[in-house]
Amino acid sequence: MTEIYPAFDMGPVPLPATDAEPAELFRGIYGMPMFVSVPTGDLAASVEFWTRGLGFFEFFSAPGQVTHLRRWAFQDVLLVPAQAADNPPAATVSFSCVLNQLDQIAAACAELLPGSTTGPRPTPWNTMDVDVITPENMRVTMTAARPYDPTSAEAQNLRDDLGIEGPSA
Repeated sequence: MTEIYPAFDMGPVPLPATDAEPAELFRGIYGMPMFVSVPTGDLAASVEFWTRGLGFFEFFSAPGQVTHLRRWAFQDVLLVPAQAADNPPAATVSFSCVLNQLDQIAAACAELLPGSTTGPRPTPWNTMDVDVITPENMRVTMTAARPYDPTSAEAQNLRDDLGIEGPSA
């Protein structure tokens, strides 16, 4: 038995063919298994380029904080305001994990490259994140969803500041 198998039914990419049709733009909500965060000095210009040029659409926006773009399912990009730093990473890639993996990942990375990790830290969008700067100066964020508590400050932030209603308790 082989561990490599065709899995085109797991994602939106069509089978290769000269007459293949592109997948539909995906407007559903899911736990993103992976996404890229791209820092930008001009959020509006970046949104216009990614939407008009690359075919993404604006899935969600928190003005001045983040614009979540999407194309097909699992093609998610977060445009974020650039942060000034001496040698900032060009982009951040985020990978989903579960809460009980964060401490182990942070410890392993810190052992391999002391000073490379920050966190775990809670976020306003109800995740716990560990940031790692790799030897290539890439920021990798390992992000784990926290259980949703509709009475929490994060839930209140989602409702009041962003207009997002979470699931009922």
